[in-house]
Amino acid sequence: MKQLAVVGVIGAALVLATSAFGACATPKTSLAKLEGEVMCPTCHTTLDQSNSAAAHQIEAFIAARIARCESEQQIKTELIANWGTVILAAPPRKGFDLLVWWLPVGGIIAGALLIGFGAWRWRRARAAPDDEPEPDAETEQRIDELLARFE
Repeated sequence: MKQLAVVGVIGAALVLATSAFGACATPKTSLAKLEGEVMCPTCHTTLDQSNSAAAHQIEAFIAARIARCESEQQIKTELIANWGTVILAAPPRKGFDLLVWWLPVGGIIAGALLIGFGAWRWRRARAAPDDEPEPDAETEQRIDELLARFE
């Protein structure tokens, strides 16, 4: 009888342990990860840097969703539905928000091209021969006489 009780206890412990680990169908996200990706609406910093009441409410909201085994994307989608995309620390990489990611890159490339073109033109202008007219025969003779004095 004792053996049957021990097997029953071990079986129950195994079932409880398995259900605790396998309770979520999606991989669990962490509050610490989402705190760095979600902004506080009052102080405009990430949740991990904010100590406002709104930040604590959003953290509690996220913790409750994590406890319900919602995925990171599900939590972010619900936050965006409530607060808009300004709640995210980084804008989504799709649609019109994609410009936020590509405009700085385009600006850097355009700036580098302009600097390169300017340097090329400046160097070319300095290497061009001077367009000064040759001195006439009288001026050349006078220069030669002056130079002869210093020899």
